[in-house]
This record gives sequence, C-alpha cells and structure tokens, in this order.
Amino acid sequence: MPADLAVIGLGHLGLPLAQAAVSAGIETVGYGCGPATDTTLTAAEIRRMSAAGFRITTNPAELGRVRTAVICAPTQLGPDRALDLSAVGEAARALAARLRPHTTVILESAAHPGVTEDYLRPLLESGSGLRAGRDFHLAYSPSRFDPGNRTHTFANTPKVIGGLTPACTESAAAFYARLTEKVVRARGLREAETVQLLETNYRHVNIALMNEMAVLCHDLGVDLWDVIRCAETKPYGFQAFRPGPGVGGHAVPLDPNYLPHTTRTPGHPLRMVGLAQEINGRMPQYVIQRCATLLNEHGKSARGARVLLLGVTYKPDLADQEGSPAPEIASRLLDLGALISYHDPYVPGWRVRDRPVPRADSLYEAAANADLTVLLQHHRTYDLQGLAVKAQLLLDTRGASPVGAAHRL
Repeated sequence: MPADLAVIGLGHLGLPLAQAAVSAGIETVGYGCGPATDTTLTAAEIRRMSAAGFRITTNPAELGRVRTAVICAPTQLGPDRALDLSAVGEAARALAARLRPHTTVILESAAHPGVTEDYLRPLLESGSGLRAGRDFHLAYSPSRFDPGNRTHTFANTPKVIGGLTPACTESAAAFYARLTEKVVRARGLREAETVQLLETNYRHVNIALMNEMAVLCHDLGVDLWDVIRCAETKPYGFQAFRPGPGVGGHAVPLDPNYLPHTTRTPGHPLRMVGLAQEINGRMPQYVIQRCATLLNEHGKSARGARVLLLGVTYKPDLADQEGSPAPEIASRLLDLGALISYHDPYVPGWRVRDRPVPRADSLYEAAANADLTVLLQHHRTYDLQGLAVKAQLLLDTRGASPVGAAHRL
C-alpha cells in the first residue's frame, strides 16, 4: 500500500520523526538497509507504531509511491574531522532511482551549508532525470529533536524550513504543519542549514566556557555549581550551561577549517568553535587528573585502584552512548593500571577496547568496595545521597550530589 511519507534512515532522527508522523495520522513507511537503531524508542513504542500502520521496509520500490520523503541518514565527523556524507549519498541514490514528479524531498541530516544544493541536489537530479524546483520540491529542515525531553516535543517545537525555491519552502512547510504547531520559514536552503550550524556550535561553545570555568573554580577553591545557581537567577542576558566530563550526542560541532573549500570564508571567522572543541576534548583527561589526585590524597595509587564508573551514556535516562566521554575515561584509567567496573541501568553490557567491562549488579555494594566511584552521567535512578554515604570516595562530574557529600568537578 502506498504511504504519504517515507523516512529514509531509521536512527536517532528517523524513528522519532516517523513516530511523530504516525501519531499525526500520516501513513508512514521507514526505509533502511538494516534494523531500526534508535535507542530512544522502546520496543513497545515501535509495536504501537506498527499497530497504527507504520511499516519498515528494505524494498526501495516503496520510495516511489510517497508524496514526501525525508532523508534522516546519519552524518558524523570522520578521522579527518570532515563531515561524512556517504550515508546521505546512499539514501539519495536509492530515492533518485524511484523519484516521481511533485514529490517533496527534505533533508534533516546534520549538514554544513551547501550540502542540500551542492551535494544532494545533483544526486537526485542525475539519478531521476527530474529537476529540483521544477519537477520536485527540495528543502532542508534542521532536526531539533531532543531525546528524552518530555517538555519539548515535535508538536510544540518550532520547525525551521528552507527550500530551493519559495514553492519548495511552502511544500515542506505544509508537510511539517501536520506535525508541529509552528513552522518558521528561512530565506533558503543555506539559511536553514546554517541554523543547524549555529544551534549546535552554540551548545558546544557554551559548554566549553563552563568547562574552563570548572577548572578555574576548582583551582580557586570556588564552588562553581553555586555560582551557576546564583547566575541563572538573572532574568536576561544569561542562559545556564553546565560543565561535564565531555560533550556527547549526535549533533557534532562544525569547524570551518574542516568544511569544503567552497564553503569556507577567507578569515575562518568561527575560530571559537575550534577552540571549544579543543577545550571540551580535554575534559576526559582532566577527569583522570582529578581521579588520580583524589586517590593520592587518600594514600592510594591509581595503579591497582578499583574504580567504579556510574552512567556511561551521553545523556541521562537514555541508552544512547553516542559521543559519550565514558569510553575515553575508562581507557585512560586502564592505562594508569586501574581496575574498572561500571554501572548503568540502561546499558546491560559495555566494552572498552573491544573487551567487556565488568558490570556491577549491586550498586551500593560495588560503591562500598570501590576505591573511587565516578559519576559520569546522572540517571534519575541514582540516589546520590545514599551513594555518597556508601562510597569510599565519590567524584561527581555532573554537580548532582548534595553539597559536601562528594567531590565535584
């Protein structure tokens, strides 16, 4: 049976979009070469989607029967820090071979300015023989889905749309108006793409500032968490961000130094982004430094120390480990000769350097037996007051424990 919508790519962007579409009564098919990989939706939620008519297919012929196709293929930074668009290209070629006139094609994958027009458009046109803006609509919409956020959902989060032509913008806006209460029209494709760039870099730059403040305040003997608590009472000109052991998540900051030459500007005006990446990238090593110092202060060496890591996901109350600093911290502890174990209610098994890490079954018992317990992610199930009592030493990298109950970042 034909569907109104095809979601291409069933990862952290695609499945939540499909869920929102199904909830809005839109006949939806999900296309992917492998199984659904999103970790924010439960098996029960996917079953409910299926009961409402959602279908997952690996048959590309299904892509030629829809009115709207949204590409949600994953994009990540490669070893050279450039954005890897290979999955977007694969999705585009699969769609292009079946693309029909009057279809609306929207890209939601993270992309630098110019990707939709300079990379996606030629693939779609050459593979279909159709022309974007004349035979089919082409648009970009930055994803604003926030996993685990119960306050801001698809329905009440404004959706930014930018099309190749005004008609493309309106066609994409008409689709998203079925999912969200407010649609914001950008002037064009590049403006919409740059919204994603700004929002992602804004987060990373501000977290980097707080990470620097964390190091400074520790050296000065100042309680940064109290400083943040006071500062966020200012009703204007300040938004509270918080430090941590690193920055995880799927949205990656884009440094202009690693963009294609056609996208770069002569002065590389976003030097702050590169600096933010450098600062945030140093945080795992800073956590290790604090661990070693704490152990030494209590007459223990890092070599042979039993270290329990709490929470190895990138975000609280989710199973998603994308970009989590936990593997690097664990690896550095192993280099120091520490004996590591972990606990995470959302991660039944965890590997570092392709070797399994022992999982603590009894949390309080493990904390009592460990020389050092390190809170890397604050899941709601963790009773930090109780853990602070049981643990020999507790390093809280999230500032979640009661004042005086633990050492905080």
